[in-house]
Amino acid sequence: MPISKNFSSVLTTEWEINFLQCYPNGFLKYTDLCNILQLTASVHAEMGGISFSDMQMHHQAWVLSRMRIEIHRLPKWKDIVTVKTWINSLENSRSIRCMELYIGEEKIVGCETFWAVFNTQSRRPESLALDHQHFEKYPDHKATEIQFSKIDTTVAKNFITNKIVLLSDLDIVNHANSVKYLEWCLDYVRQTLLLNQVLKSFEMNYLKEVSLNETISISRSIGKNPTLFTVNTSDKVCFALQLNWK
Repeated sequence: MPISKNFSSVLTTEWEINFLQCYPNGFLKYTDLCNILQLTASVHAEMGGISFSDMQMHHQAWVLSRMRIEIHRLPKWKDIVTVKTWINSLENSRSIRCMELYIGEEKIVGCETFWAVFNTQSRRPESLALDHQHFEKYPDHKATEIQFSKIDTTVAKNFITNKIVLLSDLDIVNHANSVKYLEWCLDYVRQTLLLNQVLKSFEMNYLKEVSLNETISISRSIGKNPTLFTVNTSDKVCFALQLNWK
């Protein structure tokens, strides 16, 4: 698609929180927070001519590799939130994108994401085939206090459960959607910790895609803070989640 006439290197957009996105206490689910952030990134990519549809002309797609979210507080049902996003860096097959979520003038969430260009036929990373020079990059403009990192998955863990990847878990790239991993793990977190907003930040590493009908196992660390979850296939770690509590 052509570059939108309204394109800007920094996008600001509004979202209204609806009841389907909320926990029973009326506050936004952590999974839907991630959905809002990623949808905002998708809108910006589409306006700038590097969307999924554009990239599919070269059999490419953006896939999430790492994500860190720092939370001051969560929005609630009927809140109007403003999400601001910009590209920190974009070189070859990798890009860092930052996002901030506001209510009014108050910043309540900061997010830093690391994306890779993925060939949807070979299932391998490769350099972006589309021009992106019209996107101004902001290497000194950060959205989080701490940068995303490589999570240590070697800590002692206990097995929780096995799961088969179902059609409802898949996205348009034909693998388990990035938010699904978070959902699978948060289902095994004590409810009061999530409902009382004790979670101050969380970080995710995506290491290997999982596909329809694959059997995965979920494990959780023995230590309480931070809490580490991993999603595994056979002996390989596919996903790591670190939850940092107040």
